[in-house]
Amino acid sequence: MLYAGIDIGSTASKAVVMNDGKDEILARKLMPSGWNGRETAEALLAWLLSLGCRREDLRITATGYGRVSVPYADDTLTEITCHGRGACFLGGEDLTVIDIGGQDTKVILVRGGRVADFIMNDKCSAGTGKFLEIMANRMGVTLPELFELAERGREITISSMCTVFAESEIVSLMGLGTPREDIACGAVGSVVAKVAVQVARKAADDAYFLTGGFCDSAMMLRKLSQALHAPVRTTSDARFAGAIGAALLGK
Repeated sequence: MLYAGIDIGSTASKAVVMNDGKDEILARKLMPSGWNGRETAEALLAWLLSLGCRREDLRITATGYGRVSVPYADDTLTEITCHGRGACFLGGEDLTVIDIGGQDTKVILVRGGRVADFIMNDKCSAGTGKFLEIMANRMGVTLPELFELAERGREITISSMCTVFAESEIVSLMGLGTPREDIACGAVGSVVAKVAVQVARKAADDAYFLTGGFCDSAMMLRKLSQALHAPVRTTSDARFAGAIGAALLGK
């Protein structure tokens, strides 16, 4: 048997295939979620079959916002459970997992390989990937370009707690001639500050592990480590943590 995990997120969808013996990741797939979760799920199934997998030899577990849009899944599980399990696979059995997603940010306490507690941000895009996406769009750059600008900038304070008001604040800063590098640095710093407050409400140790789309950002890791006064670890597969956890739990 092969075990597949599918994580239909609000912004990106991930899938992994793992084997039965050594729990090795045999294949990975990352794609935009798009506007239709069902179409995304069908595209991921086509990818699985293109690998030469037979459907009868696959145990498929779905998670994420769009898990209900995967009609062929053998099981569905919450993203909290799957992210916790996937993070354990990648980083150890005792962790404080920080997952900065497109629409929410989760802090998950994992003890002995099991989720002990968690907290999610309020239904607001502040402190999430969507916040930075909106700020990048307002500044006329892509998200990777925003981080490139931020690396060269001097951090300024963006005080608004609401994404809509923060966008207006950035427009005002642009009108005043504030360098784009400084605005970008302030936007990243705003997300880090909100995440740090959320972590402080739940974290019981400093074994931090970052999952989600920002695991490839050296700047995000550095700033989170500075804000939390402890190193934040991650791996290149951390963006697939939900899918990995789904596959392992399906097994």
